[in-house]
Amino acid sequence: MFKRFVALTRKQKDLFLLAVDVAMVPIVGWITALLLLEHNRTIFEVGPRYLPFLMIVAGGLSMALGLHRVQLKHFDADAMIRALVMSIGLALSAGLMDAVSVHSAGIAVPIFFGMLYFLGYIMLRRSMLRLLTTLYRRSRIVSRVVIYGAGFTGIKLSREMMDRSDVMVYGFIDDNPALRGSHVNGLTVYPVSKAEKLREVYNINRVILADPDLPADRKTALSRHFEGLGIAVESLPAFAQLLDDSALVSRLEPIKSGHLLGRDDLYAALSSSCVAYTGSTVLVSGAGGSIGLELCRQIVACRPARLILLELSELALYAANQELSLLAEPFGTQIVPVLGSAADPVLVTKLFADNAVDVVMHAAAYKHVPLVEVNLRTGLQNNVFSTQVLARAAREAGVARFVLVSSDKAVRPGSVMGASKRLSELVVQDMAERAEGTIFSIVRFGNVLGSSGSVVPLFEEQIRRGGPVTLTDPRVTRYFMTIQEAARLVLLAGSFADGGEVYVLNMGKPMLIRDLARRMIETRGYKVRDAAHPDGDIEIVTTGLRAGEKLHEELMVRKGADSTSHPKIIRVREDRLSEWQTAAMLRDLREAVDRDDAVEMLAILARAIPEYQPQSSAAESLQMRAIHERNTPNRMATHPAQ
Repeated sequence: MFKRFVALTRKQKDLFLLAVDVAMVPIVGWITALLLLEHNRTIFEVGPRYLPFLMIVAGGLSMALGLHRVQLKHFDADAMIRALVMSIGLALSAGLMDAVSVHSAGIAVPIFFGMLYFLGYIMLRRSMLRLLTTLYRRSRIVSRVVIYGAGFTGIKLSREMMDRSDVMVYGFIDDNPALRGSHVNGLTVYPVSKAEKLREVYNINRVILADPDLPADRKTALSRHFEGLGIAVESLPAFAQLLDDSALVSRLEPIKSGHLLGRDDLYAALSSSCVAYTGSTVLVSGAGGSIGLELCRQIVACRPARLILLELSELALYAANQELSLLAEPFGTQIVPVLGSAADPVLVTKLFADNAVDVVMHAAAYKHVPLVEVNLRTGLQNNVFSTQVLARAAREAGVARFVLVSSDKAVRPGSVMGASKRLSELVVQDMAERAEGTIFSIVRFGNVLGSSGSVVPLFEEQIRRGGPVTLTDPRVTRYFMTIQEAARLVLLAGSFADGGEVYVLNMGKPMLIRDLARRMIETRGYKVRDAAHPDGDIEIVTTGLRAGEKLHEELMVRKGADSTSHPKIIRVREDRLSEWQTAAMLRDLREAVDRDDAVEMLAILARAIPEYQPQSSAAESLQMRAIHERNTPNRMATHPAQ
């Protein structure tokens, strides 16, 4: 029966509501008679003659005021005012007939009739809406929707969707605290933290991201959050409102990474493991960065007792604290924001002394290859010594697990950034050899879609401006994964590591950046302009490799890898330095950094990492000195210990 009702045309539903408006007249009339019978019995004698006339008046007023065309889910304050006008009109009509009647019932009866009709009208509409909502909740043919973004585009979209019989819009979700609890277009505005409750109460099966200015990383994070609740996610393209002024519904598109990656999304395959984090105190360094923040979001879902956010950027820490406090509120997790650097030994020591930390996720690092290449001293100081300080403090504090977030650029590094990450790996590997109660492990993955400084936001901006899309070299390939995949991999590795391992995600074959650029252009409705298609919209141009950039990245140095308990995760055991080699490397690097001796810093990289092959012209000019230093026996052993 419900399917038949949904299948009715809009005109048929309007006629049904008109019939309800008319049928209410005799019902309210007889209720009025019953309530006033003790005072005036003559109403039963004259009522049957008046009611047909009042029913005609009710039908005319309903059509004139457009009430029969107001859908139940659109019944708002404006509709209530129109219902009041209709009730007053019926009361005046009843009063007029009573005035010319031989048997007058008195002025109180028409007034009471009008008031009762209005109250009954509102109650019946609300009851019908509640019944319809209940049926919609159980229906498989109706979408139950909330809209993220209570701005102009979200309001316009809600109006369009309310006109559809196969959609029920239950409210807005918005991050703006000023809108929380307010009503927009007749719909309540909820915070993101209430999404799970909305799903439980209304069986929401669809969320639409309707904020055109939503950053790519935030859009991806929201998508993963809602999908984790079992809710499908769709989005409006950022340029949708610029194409025309209607039919926003037709421009909805699912949030998926597979069409860009050229492979299936592995997030669902990376089954979560919260055992190591539930009820624990977890510290995340770099918590305001793309990876760090997503790590925090997924950790909150594991319901830790306390989550410590260590972040150098005040703005990033503020934003992360605001978002995570809302997410953590339903779980009772305490969010502790800490402003400072992981390379500050005083701050880090006090942090561990004040908090019984169980797990450390070290994601803080400078990662933009060209910037680190020309800021050698700062890049090494931050990336390497933050790892040393944090890992040492974690060991001394008896932390159960320490996970270093590394990069595929650490494999046969061609940049200072990659070399700094490999040195960080060596530090953690050395700690793992000598740690008694702490399990140290390393997670290494490729480029992350949507992370700050990655190629995807750059391409997004270039496409938004109308091109061209810049490509450093058409032969460049990279391993790609989503922010959610990367964060889940870190959590999984942290939960079953034994100590000293390097974990990588099996992502299949690397993809050409050229193919990624083409897919992004085509996904947004444009055509690539090239020699074969001179009438295309956006051109792809080649600019040449950047400083420190390699054509191809790898995930491991040594051939061969071990499987793990998870089919998508591989365990790699890389070469490492001995304890005294690591200590000598860190001592020499500290001295070179303090002297700002670029030649010495590169020489240390060359000695510690035999596979290091500088790709930038600045580094190449110092390579001969690095090679010479690598072969100097009185500094550090030539080859790392096996």
